[in-house]
Formats: sequence, structure tokens, C-alpha cells
Amino acid sequence: MQTGVTVVLGGAASGKSAFAEELTLRHDRRMTYLATSRVLDEEMRKKVADHAARRGAEWSLVEEPMEPGAVLAGLGAGEVVLLDCATMWLSNHLMAGSDLGAAQARLLTSLEATEAAVVVVTNEVGAGIVPDNPLARRFRDAQGRLNIALAAQADRVVQVVAGLPNVLKGALP
Repeated sequence: MQTGVTVVLGGAASGKSAFAEELTLRHDRRMTYLATSRVLDEEMRKKVADHAARRGAEWSLVEEPMEPGAVLAGLGAGEVVLLDCATMWLSNHLMAGSDLGAAQARLLTSLEATEAAVVVVTNEVGAGIVPDNPLARRFRDAQGRLNIALAAQADRVVQVVAGLPNVLKGALP
């Protein structure tokens, strides 16, 4: 089975997380779901519960909203991790006032160093209108830079539109 990094990107509610979960199952390895979201309201609580119910009990869950590198460093070659999602991770850093370039460099270094197979979910946010406020424009630009860097480093990149995968780079396992 192929290892390395697979990036699954798409718009909001495009089916990217469900596709990434199915792709992770193909690895036939011990599975870890690395959650980056912070549950701050009832809407997010429901979304997290829906994702957990869809995954089932065979997944290990690790919640790490800011520094997934430590989790990735602790995983071995017989494992696969689904990092869901890079967009929430970026939002957490943006709202915390982190140095986004340094945080991104740490994430990319940890993805390169891990022995586990990794599937990263991320949102494509650049296809819409130009946001009307500086924070939203900063987020959109940072997300675009992150997606470019993830795709450049990844072995495989898959865009999901309306639940349908479109392989942009590499081949699916």
C-alpha cells in the first residue's frame, strides 16, 4: 500500500471529509483521526458528532487544534492518520495571532518527517468572491498559500467536487 501524504481539498460541504475517510480505510492500517477543530458552539458540536458517527469505533481520535506535529511524530509506518482539517488548523492559528509562516513550516516539516501515511483535508477557498474585510482576505490568502505548499509536498492531491474525486496529482491507492 502506498504511504506518503495525500491532500484532499474541496469547497465547504463538498464531500471531501467523507472521501478522505474512505481513502484512509483503503490503507488497511491502524487509523488515527487527528481533529483540529475547536468545538465552540452547538453547530460545531453536531458536525463533530456526525463525523464521529460516520467513522465508527475502529478509529483512534486525537484532538490537537494547534500543533499536530507532536502527534505525527509519534506515529509509525504501520499507521495512517487523517488530519481533518488544515483549514480549521489555520483558522486556529490566525485567531491566536500566531506567526502563520512559522506554523506552516512546522506543519510541513512534521508531514515530511512522519513515518505514517497521512491524508490531509483542506478547503479550497479561493474560488469565490474577494472578501470585503481585511481579516477574511488575510485568511483566504493564507489558505491559498497553505494549499499550494501542501500540494507541492504531497504525493497525491485529490479535489472533491459534489462528492466526486478528481485526481490532480499522483494515483489513488
